[in-house]
Amino acid sequence: MATSNAGCGPGCACGAPERSRFLAIGHSRPAARPAATDGRHTIEQSTIPPGTFTMGDSSGDRNPADGEVPLHPVTLQRFSIDVTTVTNDDFARFVDASGYVTDAETFGFSAVFHLAVQAPREDVMGQASGAPWWLGVRGADWAHPGGRNSSIDGLGDHPVVHVSWNDAQAYCEWAGRRLPTEAQWEYAARGGIDRAKYPWGDEEVDAGGWRANIWQGDFPRVNTREDGYLTTAPVRRFHPNGYGLWQPVGNVWEWCDDWFHPDYFRRSPDTDPEGPESGTTRVLRGGSYLCHISYCNRYRNSARSQNTPDSSMGNAGFRTVAT
Repeated sequence: MATSNAGCGPGCACGAPERSRFLAIGHSRPAARPAATDGRHTIEQSTIPPGTFTMGDSSGDRNPADGEVPLHPVTLQRFSIDVTTVTNDDFARFVDASGYVTDAETFGFSAVFHLAVQAPREDVMGQASGAPWWLGVRGADWAHPGGRNSSIDGLGDHPVVHVSWNDAQAYCEWAGRRLPTEAQWEYAARGGIDRAKYPWGDEEVDAGGWRANIWQGDFPRVNTREDGYLTTAPVRRFHPNGYGLWQPVGNVWEWCDDWFHPDYFRRSPDTDPEGPESGTTRVLRGGSYLCHISYCNRYRNSARSQNTPDSSMGNAGFRTVAT
């Protein structure tokens, strides 16, 4: 399976449009909320050994605007990371214990892929500029991923989606966790295979059976579901990498702690980098069920994306690391 980056930019379906693209329809930014506290995190952990790896794109599949180069050695201390993304059941425990209200619920809408909408016509606000497959849907949130006619019944082991970076941070504060740095995420995703394109090596995602949940068919109109899924898959599908992480690529984009800057790799420290000191968007890693060879090759170890901290969408979640 050859890959292409044609038409792949910060607002394409491999990421999601910023919330501001929909806010012009008459919504305003909510006030900040206090963080939730006192919680419990139950996801199985993988202890990642200390070491040095080559960070960045080694295969030549980079998207120039994303800043996947220059290649550079990065040394990290030992850390502990979730083997899966946070699930709907995990997030529900957080909400039940804390009463937390997500950004999507506060704003009253979130971004839903057009084939996943389950909502009355009057709830659909319109298409995102430059990415018409994304629709602003009133009532879409983590518990109603397709809109108000949907639910997460039977999806407890799927990744939570429609969570912003702010929401992921709130969960982490409640659970005594934090989001991984971008370097930690990439090191863990590689599973001990340096300079590989994917967590399992360099073979393409469809070699010998599907290895990740991405799009198959004619994007954005027809998904043939050869891997079994239109949208999210359970977090323990396919096979874990060498460090025991399930689906670091495909399924859902994963929020990282870092601010995003396309030139950061040119000036980042070579030991335990933590990202730029400031910015306007946060890093997303790993690609999602919407990545497809015809326009998006971001389901790779080194692929980067970004979005504003208050943006939420139906193809992004998160995993955490120990503090």
